[in-house]
Amino acid sequence: MARALRNQPGFYLLTRFLNSSSPAFLAYRRWLQTIAYEEVQVSTERPYNSTAFVIHGLLGSGRNWRSFSRNLAATLSNSSPSSDWRMVLVDQRNHGSSADLEGLYPPHDIVNAAQDMANLVRSQGWDWPDVVMGHSLGGKVALQFAESCARGDYGESAALPKQSLWAILPAPSNKKFHWMDAEFVEYCYGWQIKQKKGSNNHEDNWEQLLVLDSVPGKVNPENSDGEVEKVLETLQNLPSSVPSRKWLVNHMMELGFSKSLADWIGSNLKKSGEHETWAFNLEGAVEMFNSYREMDYWSLLENPPQGMEITIVRAEKSDRWDPDVIQRLETLAARQRNASEGTVSVHLLPNAGHWVHVDNPKGLLDIVAPKLASLG
Repeated sequence: MARALRNQPGFYLLTRFLNSSSPAFLAYRRWLQTIAYEEVQVSTERPYNSTAFVIHGLLGSGRNWRSFSRNLAATLSNSSPSSDWRMVLVDQRNHGSSADLEGLYPPHDIVNAAQDMANLVRSQGWDWPDVVMGHSLGGKVALQFAESCARGDYGESAALPKQSLWAILPAPSNKKFHWMDAEFVEYCYGWQIKQKKGSNNHEDNWEQLLVLDSVPGKVNPENSDGEVEKVLETLQNLPSSVPSRKWLVNHMMELGFSKSLADWIGSNLKKSGEHETWAFNLEGAVEMFNSYREMDYWSLLENPPQGMEITIVRAEKSDRWDPDVIQRLETLAARQRNASEGTVSVHLLPNAGHWVHVDNPKGLLDIVAPKLASLG
């Protein structure tokens, strides 16, 4: 089901809530459920030629990034009229419109959240994204997605062997294949033969990974009193339904949270009779956050895949960055790398706490837009 909404002059928002119906997925032991997503484009009159996945953070949803994504798409279009970007705003499992979907089975962790992205790509028959950008929890999902793509994990887990090649190689830009077409099989076979002969022509599926205020390593157990932890503790102590959004915002502010953060938390409520309930599955989200704290991607940053730049954006006022972590990142960014390696860059977003798209959206746009424009 697809619905096109005119949001403002020059913009279309496409919203889809999808279940996979492709016969290729019938070999799975369970029916494959794909997550909900939205597409943002400057115009639907021209086909897009580049795609960026935007992965929200804990307790958020894709709609939290609509405004930023519109501005990003417009900026890219203005800088290069021939560059038509599509922003895919996903709702992670336990969040947004995906929270009510059945079939997104536990464990609710970073690995499965990244697998959800791969399942979405394959269920829709899309090319793999050029850019993946994740905030907070979504940042580690993006890192996991990159790591799994580099290892070929998604291909190896697929029921059909030919998918394993598609999952780790780029389809030619002038070709559109169906999974079972003979031409696609021939292309995959030809690519495999070239690799066996030692060809070095293979490139990564996408070149830019942007990680927004997400610590790449394990979270120090001593750092358990940060803002996110306090928000989760507060929500767990609230009833499952509250009188109104206004009541919640006032309650959060009385507990010492900022007005902007309280408003953002309130935006995740939905009407249920005479009360408001959460638009996310709180317990599932907590499981995901616990996984976030345990996952470590320093090895990926030490050895980024060839052709990929991993960009870390650190919010100046964020409370989650230890000095030793900052130093380690800066050392990696300064390292001289050869052509067989990817790169790491680090950017400081001034005047922003952890909620980067709320605190300083213009500053974030100034960092992100040139990265994407460089691919056009």
